[in-house]
Amino acid sequence: MTGLVLRDLASLAEMKAAEDFQRSVWGKDDPADNADLMMAIQHEGGLVAGAFDGDRMLAFLFAFPSSDPTAQHSHRLGVHPDAQGQGLGLRMKLYQKDWCLERGITHVRWTFDPARRANAVLNIHRLGATSNTYYRDYYGAMEGINAGMPSDRLLADWDLTRPVGGLLTFVDTVPIPADFARLVLDDPAKALSERLRIRDALEAAFAKGFHIAGFDRDANRYLLARTA
Repeated sequence: MTGLVLRDLASLAEMKAAEDFQRSVWGKDDPADNADLMMAIQHEGGLVAGAFDGDRMLAFLFAFPSSDPTAQHSHRLGVHPDAQGQGLGLRMKLYQKDWCLERGITHVRWTFDPARRANAVLNIHRLGATSNTYYRDYYGAMEGINAGMPSDRLLADWDLTRPVGGLLTFVDTVPIPADFARLVLDDPAKALSERLRIRDALEAAFAKGFHIAGFDRDANRYLLARTA
């Protein structure tokens, strides 16, 4: 992908194309964010960006201002199935980081499915985001790739000014499945059991004053540290 270009979407036509792109990533039954709404939010200070190989969109990111002028809420990040596993999600987040810092935004927050390993690797391990907030069934019943499971989410907090890494003392861990998406398809009852186990473990840890400070991608487990 040497000719790949990361940039803000530049027209309503590209916003419309982003609707189709969302369906290709999250499933045709999952409601896409509307092009008119994305364009209006972009005009009011939001970020609507894509990664393009020529005219073809391979990744998409949508974020908007929050009640805190120094924080942005990142609503969607998707990579086309043909381009997954090549680090494109990380490149999009680093594009977002530069975009935000140029505008005095120092924090980005978003929700993600805590049971999906790819989310944990990118958000926690690679970007260095942290979390101490768990939302049960955040979006209610969902369609597409999220159908059939409670839509539990973690709230990630990405401090754009904090270096990734550093020494931390981890006090506990919470393991997750190696492939939750496959488990949902092959054994929905087991997938639900795993969802509830992760929910119980993380809620209990947060109640005790711990937060997610890292992710061990070899053992597929969240690393917990005590919140100062």
